[in-house]
Amino acid sequence: MSTASLAAGFADPARQSQHLFRAMMWAMARPGTPEPLDTALTPPAPLTPELAALALCLLDFETPVWLDPSLAEVSEVAEFLRFHTSARIVPTPAEAAFALIRDPRAMPPLAAFAQGEPDYPDRSCTLLMAVSALEDGPLMLEGPGIAGTRAFGATPLPEDFVAQMATNRAGFPLGVDLVLAAPGAVLGLPRSVRLTEGM
Repeated sequence: MSTASLAAGFADPARQSQHLFRAMMWAMARPGTPEPLDTALTPPAPLTPELAALALCLLDFETPVWLDPSLAEVSEVAEFLRFHTSARIVPTPAEAAFALIRDPRAMPPLAAFAQGEPDYPDRSCTLLMAVSALEDGPLMLEGPGIAGTRAFGATPLPEDFVAQMATNRAGFPLGVDLVLAAPGAVLGLPRSVRLTEGM
């Protein structure tokens, strides 16, 4: 792919990256609460504008990133990410510091991603997952950053998502963190949260 046909990145990288990083930090500090995510990117499909914006904000030349099969099979997606972030694309989830998930229904189990190490729990993977919608239910969230409980839902998610999240939390402080990117919004699910079926 020539640079002439490469999709553009941020028009104002410093300011836009700061805005996006702030939105993601608030999303992780207040799990289950959507934060506005403003992006004018038009990345190569099937990479969504929200996933692309988070990638451009978080990835750099030191960051190993894994792409799910729906993204990996489109060479323009890898070219876009390499050109704008210089990130190294790795072949397996266990090698990645970040993972871009376009189709959560077909993603590997959370346990397949880097879980961190007892002395270095921060060496785990953060999953950036595209969803089409965020909803108030039918699931419930509890944990740090949540007053009592909070209703949560997203479409699509893996069928056994509640069970996987329970296993993920049981390994705390190890485990993965999840960032859900919907059209115009981002939502955080850190490894410290408890996710259950609603009443």
